[in-house]
Amino acid sequence: MTEPTKATEKLLNPERTYVLFMLVLVYTFNFIDRQIVGILAVPIKADLGLSDTELGLMGGLAFALFYTGLGIPVAMLADRVSRTWIMTIALTLWSLMTAVCGLAQNFWQLFAARLGVGVGEAGGVAPAYSLVADYFPASQRARALSIYSLGIPIGSALGIFLGGYIASKVDWRWAFFAVGIAGIILAPIFRMTVKEPPRGRYDLHHAQQAKAPGLAELFRTLATKPSFWLMSLGAACSSMMGYGLFFWLPSFFVRSFGLTLLQASMFFGSILLIGGIAGIWAGGWLGDRFGHAKRSRYLTIPACAFLATIPFYMLGILSTNLVLTFFVLLVPTALGLVWLGPVVSTIQHLVRPNMRATASAVFLFINNLIGIGLGTWALGALSDGLTARFAENALRYSILAGTIFYVIAATLFFMASRRLEQDWEG
Repeated sequence: MTEPTKATEKLLNPERTYVLFMLVLVYTFNFIDRQIVGILAVPIKADLGLSDTELGLMGGLAFALFYTGLGIPVAMLADRVSRTWIMTIALTLWSLMTAVCGLAQNFWQLFAARLGVGVGEAGGVAPAYSLVADYFPASQRARALSIYSLGIPIGSALGIFLGGYIASKVDWRWAFFAVGIAGIILAPIFRMTVKEPPRGRYDLHHAQQAKAPGLAELFRTLATKPSFWLMSLGAACSSMMGYGLFFWLPSFFVRSFGLTLLQASMFFGSILLIGGIAGIWAGGWLGDRFGHAKRSRYLTIPACAFLATIPFYMLGILSTNLVLTFFVLLVPTALGLVWLGPVVSTIQHLVRPNMRATASAVFLFINNLIGIGLGTWALGALSDGLTARFAENALRYSILAGTIFYVIAATLFFMASRRLEQDWEG
């Protein structure tokens, strides 16, 4: 089956709607479990006596080590066997390990439990990208992948809301227990109701006619596509700032504005939910609207968005007015997530259908090892270094310094856009 030629084909039908709903739901739990530790950092630090550097290692590197390392072999398996089975097992495992986080009594126990969450989540994203590519034709993939990516702001916001509420009303440990058990319940429902589609059914080159390639062949293919590497490094730089902000902004609102844990969770969760949904949807719409005519726009649009975040972050972070901070930070939160739909869609078009999951995993390896592994730690370590001079405002200036990563990301995206047309598969 080749891609339909009718431009008027609807983005969603009943089957696609349900599949996207379930994929978004699983991705929501992925980010609830990934980001809930950000809002819980305040009571965890007080209870276990951790430093900001230790919190950064626990929140970033502990998760990123196995999440990135196992992502590629799991994705290679997903290019060969059922992607829905892999996602079901992954969801069960990361949810179980999230619940185990609630049992930790010291830094190393919590570090080990977060490693386990990373092991599970290694199988959650790259197979989903591949599934979306086989449920939607090329002309609709940026929007479809943007809808899928809504799990990021929704899951992050829910993690912050639920974590802050449960920790304030009961205990931070019960926050981990609650979301972990809910994910375990969802796993069999996903497996029983989401069908495995034929690979490459909307592409001219049918992946089902060829055996999935080995890792060496994939890297030989990617070696001829410099746009892939520039785009991956650019996304990684943006994620250093993005994941760092997801983790540290709740603590910033507590320290610099004197909010309670519950108030900080409601405040930041609302910024992330409203701004995140707007930015991700806008990115997907802009990518499909303008990228079809000129493919370089899949990258120049998010590059411009990165640069536009900087003045808004400076105004919002330096402001001492909480209301002004709220409305100003909505803008860069949206702009910082515009890249997701266009870039993830572009990855699917740089390789053949039978290597999409693995190529996505290589992209995620670079993006997350640098973004999650270093971003959260870097802002935390910088905050510790600035504490002697700026006291409770150290985190404020640490966040401002981190905006340099958006400048680097924009530069790399502009460079990649110049090669995108040449590197496009087929």
